[in-house]
Amino acid sequence: MIKIKPILSFLSLAAFVVLISCSGGQKKTEQAETTVKETTPKVEVNAEAKLLLKTLNEMGDYANSRNFPSLIKPSSVYEELDGNIYIIDLRNEEAYKDGHIKGAVRVDFSDVPAYLTNDIKPFEYDKIVVVCYSGQISSYAASLLRLAGYGNVYAMRWGMSGWNKHFAESAWLANVSSDYQDQLETTDHDKAPVADFPKLNTGSSSGDEILQQRIETLFAAGYSDALVKASAVFADPAHYYTINYDRKDKYESGHIPGAVRYKPGGTLGIVSEMQTIPVDKEVVLYCNTGHNSGFATAYLRLFGYDAKTLTFGNNAFMYDKMKEEESELSWLPFTDAEIHDYPYVQN
Repeated sequence: MIKIKPILSFLSLAAFVVLISCSGGQKKTEQAETTVKETTPKVEVNAEAKLLLKTLNEMGDYANSRNFPSLIKPSSVYEELDGNIYIIDLRNEEAYKDGHIKGAVRVDFSDVPAYLTNDIKPFEYDKIVVVCYSGQISSYAASLLRLAGYGNVYAMRWGMSGWNKHFAESAWLANVSSDYQDQLETTDHDKAPVADFPKLNTGSSSGDEILQQRIETLFAAGYSDALVKASAVFADPAHYYTINYDRKDKYESGHIPGAVRYKPGGTLGIVSEMQTIPVDKEVVLYCNTGHNSGFATAYLRLFGYDAKTLTFGNNAFMYDKMKEEESELSWLPFTDAEIHDYPYVQN
């Protein structure tokens, strides 16, 4: 059973108290109260969702912290290989035997909670680095673990594709595409009407217990349902509620038909925003690379939304456009520059 551990440190709490005490008195308080009143949704949030929101907030509101998303570059992992880090490889056994980082331990996705509880002492390590094929499955897993309270977990950006070209050829390099960039639109779309959060129906009256049950349920379910390909989305855009999880200028330069923009850092945990995400449709989130949307997808699935991250992000459907506008809009197209020549072991 996975153990939920609060990640709000005493120091950050103390800093918060000092900040409040020095922030200027009643006028700021009145402004804050006015903001709350103006953004309070008209639809009541169901009891279990409220409890889960409260618990996550008490644990440090990870989704709106500086540590979200918790990504680490392959170069940083390589530099710290002899340090106090632990590497968990989520790939299948065949891929692991074909080549893995020295010292990495293969763990099935569904077994991760039990592994952290029973097989290692997670907080004895400075970092626990989760790796996969492209960095997106590990982003999803790392987000769930961070939400569970493991504050030293990171997903390795680009996955094993960034470690060595041997792995990139069948993952990132095989999936970048410009096949759908001529179907992009620039029309702004409104968010869905405000409604309640999904009903979790755990039967629990404790936020900690709800969180624990949801984390265990999501790991047990695997990751397949949390992923969707660009080909499926472009084949039937109306089937999905598509969320462009990126900057406004990137959204305006061209997005998936029907996509609605939600602001990174201004959506997760914010009731009035999350209540505009439908509970009766498949929700697709996408970003530059699929890493950030993988972290966000985990958060929404924790609350019961049928959310999926679009694999490889914009790179999967508008790669040439990203290359052309890279300097102007700070796109992140995957290139050979992201691939290192780090050693790996086979067994």
